[in-house]
Amino acid sequence: MTGLIADAWRRCRLYLTLIVVVGTVSACASSGGSIEDSVAPIAPTTEKYAAIVVDAKSGKMLYGANSNELRYPASLTKMMTLYMMFEAMDQGRVSRTDLIPISRNAAARPPSKLGLKAGQSIPVDTAIRVLVVKSANDVATAVAEFLGNGSEARFAEMMTAKARSLGMTRTTFKNASGLPDPGQVTTATDMARLSILLRRTFPHYYGYFGQTEVTVAGRTIKGHNKAMEMIPGADGLKTGYTRASGFNLATSVNRGGKSVVGVVMGENTAAIRNARMAALMSAYVRKAK
Repeated sequence: MTGLIADAWRRCRLYLTLIVVVGTVSACASSGGSIEDSVAPIAPTTEKYAAIVVDAKSGKMLYGANSNELRYPASLTKMMTLYMMFEAMDQGRVSRTDLIPISRNAAARPPSKLGLKAGQSIPVDTAIRVLVVKSANDVATAVAEFLGNGSEARFAEMMTAKARSLGMTRTTFKNASGLPDPGQVTTATDMARLSILLRRTFPHYYGYFGQTEVTVAGRTIKGHNKAMEMIPGADGLKTGYTRASGFNLATSVNRGGKSVVGVVMGENTAAIRNARMAALMSAYVRKAK
């Protein structure tokens, strides 16, 4: 009975969260926008550029440019892969110590990857850390097969269904990693919504997103999310890149009692992406409630 009550409370909490996040972000999001003077000097924007900054407490959009235009998520996809893992853990279907098998298909995924061989396995806790820090595509596929009854395609359908239930109306997933697929699309608005919901729904797991290194089999792997070092109060989330997407970044900042989430997509270099996010946060954190 206690478990049923706890499960009901979790569903109720998620429902209330969705009312706040989906309602306010959707109401404020813009399909277009201009870059204010404080942001423009970083670099000229590209055709792929899209960005949004949202007050994470109220859901109000503080800044938006092309925020509802379709873009490729690249490894921001792994935020949804992790959402699905956290949900499975909360539901008792998975534990941190469970071993995820590595299939031949998972081992064959292109970089970035951990380099696991078919027949090996990885603990759930380590897999989560590797997805955040290393953004390993082989591990993402292994997680997808683990949670999707052996099929990454099936897991991608589950991801898309979950996205719809969370109000991510313009997002479609075709894989768990963000590797190139013309059908795998999202928006800056949807990625901001997902970022906020990861913290609100899973505060007990959110600390994973702030990690900057992971040790696997005695080898320490350092991450490449330099925005974490550049932005005061940054506490995590995810980078992403493919040739089609450009350089993407989702960042959460908590500073002076204010909480904001930013998403930048389609930049030409990681350095520009990071600088753009730093400028956006500097300009808009103070405008949050």
